[in-house]
Amino acid sequence: MIPPKTIEEIKSTAKIEEVVEDFLNLKRRGVNMLGLCPFHDEKTPSFTVSPSKNIYKCFGCGRAGDSVSFIMDHEGYSYTEALRYLAKKYSIPIEEQQLTPELLNEKLIVDSYYLINEYAKNQFSENLFSSSEGKNIGLSYFKSRGYVESTIKKFDLGYALSDGKDFISKALKSNYKKEYLESLGLASKSGYDFFRERVMFTIHSISGKPIGFAGRTLKSDKSQPKYINSPESEIYNKRKVLYGLYFAKTAIRKEDECILVEGYTDVISLHQAGIENVVASSGTALTIEQIKLVKRYTENILIIYDGDSAGINAALRGLDLILEQGLNVKLVLLPTGEDPDSSVKNMGYEKFKQYLADHAEDFILFKTRIMLEEAGNDPIKRTRLIKDIVDSISKIPDTLKRSVYIQECSRRLNVDEEILVKSTNSKIRSEIKNRQKQSNPDMDYNEETALIDKQYAVSQTDRYTKGDEFQELDIIRILVTLGHKIYDEESNTTVAEYVLANLNGILDNFDNELYQRVVNYVLETTKNGRNLVPNDFITHEDEPLKNLAITLLSEEYSYASWENKGVMLQTQKPPDENFIKDSYQAILRFKLKKVLSSLEKIEKEINTTEDTEKLKTLIQVFNHLQQERNQVARELNTVVL
Repeated sequence: MIPPKTIEEIKSTAKIEEVVEDFLNLKRRGVNMLGLCPFHDEKTPSFTVSPSKNIYKCFGCGRAGDSVSFIMDHEGYSYTEALRYLAKKYSIPIEEQQLTPELLNEKLIVDSYYLINEYAKNQFSENLFSSSEGKNIGLSYFKSRGYVESTIKKFDLGYALSDGKDFISKALKSNYKKEYLESLGLASKSGYDFFRERVMFTIHSISGKPIGFAGRTLKSDKSQPKYINSPESEIYNKRKVLYGLYFAKTAIRKEDECILVEGYTDVISLHQAGIENVVASSGTALTIEQIKLVKRYTENILIIYDGDSAGINAALRGLDLILEQGLNVKLVLLPTGEDPDSSVKNMGYEKFKQYLADHAEDFILFKTRIMLEEAGNDPIKRTRLIKDIVDSISKIPDTLKRSVYIQECSRRLNVDEEILVKSTNSKIRSEIKNRQKQSNPDMDYNEETALIDKQYAVSQTDRYTKGDEFQELDIIRILVTLGHKIYDEESNTTVAEYVLANLNGILDNFDNELYQRVVNYVLETTKNGRNLVPNDFITHEDEPLKNLAITLLSEEYSYASWENKGVMLQTQKPPDENFIKDSYQAILRFKLKKVLSSLEKIEKEINTTEDTEKLKTLIQVFNHLQQERNQVARELNTVVL
């Protein structure tokens, strides 16, 4: 376990330009450096590295982060692996933190599991290439599928001998614990090998470690399952694993697309043919965890299915889950009786690639077409079809994308667009209502309705400046980008301290939950006597908080955005050169917005209340807020017309 002090040293020592230049060519462009993005294909460089801020951001695909996140994204490393990589690069010694006996034991078990699987992988490989049974049965099978030796070795293919005690006896002689062999599914409690007389497929982690196995029988005996797999363990969770991702991740980034197939052999055959951006869900329905794995490398998925009814139904079942994660999904149906393995062999690389390009169809439009064919002119079936399509469209988180699909489906279904809009909105509201009930079943109807309206409104607008949140975002910008600067030298007050002091009493009034987290983080840290610098935000463990900070630090602040919000400004220096005035005005704008919001609420209450005493109180509060509004507006006269 890496101590926090060492983590901080690694992050502060690592220079983003040096880390990135190990993988890319960068050219100086003013204070920044520019290069071709490694995460998507581009001809004009948009990958920007800021040495002064120690961050990177691609203005093409949106990828951004610090040295640790770059190594994680580029190399597919875990957080800890990325830290160790950087520690080695900068010769920073890691003194492992003392683990509790429980954690130490757990770590030893996990390490042992990896060692045992590595041993098993090597044994299966040795069986395949060295034993007569392995060569005659296993190697012959792989070669009959067209696999060359380099491919077989690359994917760590192997063979489990028919002798029921071959592996376990060798493993025990090598001092591996029997209970560990059982936990990993390599041996049964009765003392026999779990995998017998099967060709073996090694399942790798995202960093290339063997975490499990799949064994395929070559017998025609229908009483035996065709494939058997390792059970789940501390190192193998099938919901979180995609077969072949370790070998495909670089190609997925380069192609900006992940091809998803059903089986191990499909992956291997396509890879050998030159199509390397391919993974498999191994015959199981795609899980959220697997979709999120793909999303780390691309937002585009192309799913290849056999052209039979089972393949079509499987495609439709998995659609909504992928859409919910915001990915772009296309589907290709192969000719009847074909699978990716046979198709690429029959067509060859060029023709197969062309077939994919010619036959790839958007998932929702595919679903619409297929269901229309099934429904025909039956009004009941068509009604069911429209509801089904609306359900799918409602899962898409991006508002613009939803709108485009509604327009296209309206045309194809011959249904008024307004009806589809209303149905989609109704479905979204219903989903939010259900989620609110699950999280707070005691919520009354009025509160529930208010929450729905608020969340629904938020989902319709910009990613960061939603509704009236622009003033909130500007306070966050000040705290993140300018908060460390000295506002008053005499009292040694920072900008962050000045902002917090002037917003005392309304610091918990942020409508945006993410912005509130930023404020709470600054408030808590400042109370503990530590001043935050930009690097504290961009290395924060809270991923949305970190990404927001990187966005604010990567993009130059523009006064034009204020004009778009109806706040006209006089000519000024950029905020970084004029931060005292900038901070002061941001506070006033935030206060003014909150006062105006309160006035609006109280005015509604005044118009609806029938209680005379309450009405008097409301009018008094209203008058006080009007005075406050006028005072703030007067102070803003220099910038508000």
